[in-house]
Amino acid sequence: MEVISQIKDHLSEAGLKATHPRIVVLKELMLSHDHPTAEEIHGIIKEDNPSISLGSVYRILDVLVDAGLIQRVSVRSGSKRYDANMSPHGHIYCLKTNKIQDFYDEELYGLINEFFRKKRIRNFKINEIKLQVNGERIDPEVDVTII
Repeated sequence: MEVISQIKDHLSEAGLKATHPRIVVLKELMLSHDHPTAEEIHGIIKEDNPSISLGSVYRILDVLVDAGLIQRVSVRSGSKRYDANMSPHGHIYCLKTNKIQDFYDEELYGLINEFFRKKRIRNFKINEIKLQVNGERIDPEVDVTII
């Protein structure tokens, strides 16, 4: 029940009503680390929530993205994937397996931020910097590791 309470608080803080469909979708996304598509989320929740349509899932995800509660992760295949992890991190995307893995590197983000601070881009305010590395896993059964 604590997770539900946290989700309700997040929705409320974002100025959104804590409706049952929003709670269900956000909960599933928060529990997932696979960066699921709308279709995958719908497939997981539909058994216990048959009244939530795929169209509703899409609309809920758009509302959650607009509210800053989740982020959309684009991949080369064109599908939209979703991530409830809003902490600063990047993504490693495997073109062969279509898997997305989070990576964290404070040093790298520090270098990127320092680079743009020094460049002093005129007439432009950077809100966020997203880093996604696209490539292919050598062994698809083993997670990518940054050493």
